[in-house]
Amino acid sequence: MPLSDKVTRYLPILSWARHYDQATFGADMLAAVIVTIMLIPQSLAYALLAGLPPEVGLYASILPLVAYAIFGTSRVLAVGPVAVVSLMTAAAIGNLALQGTAEYLIAAITLAFISGIMLTLMGLLRLGFLANFLSHPVIAGFITASGILIAFSQLKHIFGISAHGHSLPKLLTSLLAHIAETNAYTVVIGVFALGFLFWTRKGLKPLLLRIGTQPRLADVLTKAGPVAAVAATTLAVYIFDLNGKGVSIVGEVPTGLPPLSMPSLSPDLWSQLFLAAVLISIIGFVESVSVAQTLAAKRRQRIDPDQELIGLGTSNIASAISGGYPVTGGFARSVVNFDAGAQTPAAGAFTAIGIAGAALFLTPLLFFLPKATLAATIIVAVLSLVDLSILRTAWGYSKVDFAAVATTIALTLGLGVEAGVSAGVILSIALHLYKTSRPHIAEVGLVPNTQHFRNILRHKVKTAPHLVTLRIDESLYFANSRFLEDHVYDRVVCDDPISDVVLMCSAVNEVDLSALECLEAMHARLLDMGIRLHLSEVKGPVMDRLKRSHFLDLLSGQVFLSQYDAWTALHATKRGPKAA
Repeated sequence: MPLSDKVTRYLPILSWARHYDQATFGADMLAAVIVTIMLIPQSLAYALLAGLPPEVGLYASILPLVAYAIFGTSRVLAVGPVAVVSLMTAAAIGNLALQGTAEYLIAAITLAFISGIMLTLMGLLRLGFLANFLSHPVIAGFITASGILIAFSQLKHIFGISAHGHSLPKLLTSLLAHIAETNAYTVVIGVFALGFLFWTRKGLKPLLLRIGTQPRLADVLTKAGPVAAVAATTLAVYIFDLNGKGVSIVGEVPTGLPPLSMPSLSPDLWSQLFLAAVLISIIGFVESVSVAQTLAAKRRQRIDPDQELIGLGTSNIASAISGGYPVTGGFARSVVNFDAGAQTPAAGAFTAIGIAGAALFLTPLLFFLPKATLAATIIVAVLSLVDLSILRTAWGYSKVDFAAVATTIALTLGLGVEAGVSAGVILSIALHLYKTSRPHIAEVGLVPNTQHFRNILRHKVKTAPHLVTLRIDESLYFANSRFLEDHVYDRVVCDDPISDVVLMCSAVNEVDLSALECLEAMHARLLDMGIRLHLSEVKGPVMDRLKRSHFLDLLSGQVFLSQYDAWTALHATKRGPKAA
């Protein structure tokens, strides 16, 4: 690869920046304005969810966006704080330091830094394929359970009470224990904000279109719904002095750009945060790359998963050195960015400028912002993540996948996000091993008047009593080779005068050393029984491997190019085994 291509691979900005023009600039600026309007209240709310001061959410929405614009490959992915990662951050550092202390913030910064280092190293080592080990049903179950947990965790702000817990039973117990402390003014604000935000999502845009508003302006005004809720409730608290009546407010938010910060280098803290950083990195990457690939496909663009790891890694490092916490690509804001017409990652950099302007000039206006409004913003956002229909879909399609989804949801709700996502990772790998360890093996016969072979249990086919053909529908490796061996033995131990067994390998892409040893053992045992072993339709790469072993030299039968060739050669006559 030429040096220029290598540089462009690691710096995707060099690819799109050379074609940047005025029209692209205009489209990116418009998208940035819309996303900025949406991101300001979200950033404040997600920082609150992570147990951090609200300004930390703004800090995590500035430099990370710039870093992704330089290193990311998606044209529309919007990086920043997201609900699930914020919840995982709170769960990870909640037991390490008291919320609201300097140690708590340092732990969050360190968590972002560790996650960033991990993601970047994975990208440099081209380990993007590891995301494939998390199955979609398990991820869907985890995100659904996390959405429920997040919504319940914010009810304390809606009721104006204190409550704690990182699992649903603990949250419900704590909420019920403090329900008598409910503040009526806070409830009114929270319920109003919830109702207004739900209506804004569904009813505001149609209303604006009916009264003649231009579609693009209607879209912008709809996205500005959370900003309107923030402004209205903040003004209400100020005018009626509701903070003096028990309504919890954000209070003073420091004005200015993010301060340069350094993560802790304490080995003890790193060891305590390591597992959480691994889980946050995996979940963040899977969520981000799924969104990026979906949106890229709509424009016939492509992303590089390995470079996406570097983009997200550098974004998290940038967040850590600017006083932020772990970030990833957000689904909702990325879709908004896409719908608003963003053409390049520069839209994210322009959004960062908008957030920086808010940090410089708007933070004094947030003093009387009620936490109930931010909680309502979170609840409305995360309920869109809750999809319990995955349970019904999985039950109808695969009981094994249903068990994985149900287990992930139950563990996440019952024990917390770390237990849930850990179980999800383990279940995904375990399910893969289970399914591939019991490969589908079909006995096949010839479809009359064709050269095609199909399952004898599904089709009317020709067979021969002395010839058994087994189609293996999976690669052979250490976990499933013994299953094949047992299946073959069970089939040949019968009253039929079997003299030949053909393994049809059209679906076999790999035969590892353990599987080769099993084939050799099976061949020897069949030979003792007077049965020859043949192979058919062996793929080139698999054949290359077999030629490097002694297996083909010892094989009592033949390797046929096609199954029809094997049928033609073997079905008519019964012959004895080749002499050893």
